[in-house]
Amino acid sequence: MTTLSRDTGVSLADRTRSDFPILDQRSSQGSPLIYLDHAATSQKPRAVLDALEAYYACDNANVHRGAHQLSARATEAFEAARATTASFVGAAGPQEIVFTRNATEAINLVARSWGDANLREGDEILLTLMEHHSNLVPWQLLAQRTGCVLRHVGITETGELDLDDFHSKLSERTRLVSLVHISNTLGCRNPLERVIPAAHAAGALVLVDACQSLAHQRTSVTTLEADFLVGSSHKLCGPTGMGFLWAREALLEAMPPFLGGGEMIQDVHLDHSTWASLPYKFEAGTPAIGEAVGMGAALSYLEQIGLETIAAWEAELTVHLFHRLEAIEGLRILGPTPQQQPGRGALATFLVDGVHANDIAAMLDLAGICIRSGHHCCQPLHRHYQVTGSARASLSFITTFAEIDRFADELQGVIRFFRDNA
Repeated sequence: MTTLSRDTGVSLADRTRSDFPILDQRSSQGSPLIYLDHAATSQKPRAVLDALEAYYACDNANVHRGAHQLSARATEAFEAARATTASFVGAAGPQEIVFTRNATEAINLVARSWGDANLREGDEILLTLMEHHSNLVPWQLLAQRTGCVLRHVGITETGELDLDDFHSKLSERTRLVSLVHISNTLGCRNPLERVIPAAHAAGALVLVDACQSLAHQRTSVTTLEADFLVGSSHKLCGPTGMGFLWAREALLEAMPPFLGGGEMIQDVHLDHSTWASLPYKFEAGTPAIGEAVGMGAALSYLEQIGLETIAAWEAELTVHLFHRLEAIEGLRILGPTPQQQPGRGALATFLVDGVHANDIAAMLDLAGICIRSGHHCCQPLHRHYQVTGSARASLSFITTFAEIDRFADELQGVIRFFRDNA
């Protein structure tokens, strides 16, 4: 069964694929291009490409600084993108959205600003085994600077967050819990509705890495009741080099600036300075204006489709992907199945007995099928499974059942080739 339009009877993918010009091309071997690497970076619809072109062709100027009409239009578009982002995540207002280069920088901002100001030797940060390096390394650096202690929650046999382990490691020493919403490798959706209240009851703040959830399901900071949330434009059908931090206004007000320079100041004297109001005290220098405008267009595009519609279609695709992969002998999928965890991420990370993930990806590429191989910036998680890498197929609302079938058929052929020539 597919998610169909009540009016036209066509699937969501059928309705949206023409918006993505990159899908019109063929591989170097002449095969139709099949892109199954959306968890790494999403493709961009015409609405985003048009917004970028319009900004640079008509409104290109610096923001907040010029009195002329180009600067006024650029500033208006830039701040409209901030308001769109605030609305997209359910923030109280645009003052709670800090633009960054990416989610990695957003986490580093929290570690450097809030972490340096609030954590001391013996304080604890609770992370998980499944975290992306971007949610591990900044805290390691913070621990080196402050003497705080990092603790890591394990995973269950099905590849889900071990809640018993979480509760056993959460204590009055825990100052921050920082975890991914949906794992980019396991695909599991962490039960934030249970983690966040428990963390708050222990007196800890919570940071949510929402990079793998924001484009795939409705994610509201009001509903989650988190303290920090980070997102990345290029996983939201927007441009690269753009991301954001959401934080509760009171936290942002209390945090010192992350970087110093132009734009983040109110007054500068030779021996001291005062800071601009929120969110500008965290946005030093000329920002990525066109990229912000492009991200705003991407979020508006996703809202137009509807996050609930996207989630429903991708859930059906994910069930079909698992059905096809589970039928392949010697293939093991990491993380929970859709039956074990409805609402899990629209991806499948897998291992094949006797065949290296990089070889699989390279052979599939010859057939015009783009998947990911490697450690997916999750080396500790792969060490847990005693492997150096895995292969991953990740879906989007523009993915079709036919693409999944062709991928599975080609994958079976690749596996046969390597086994026959072993």
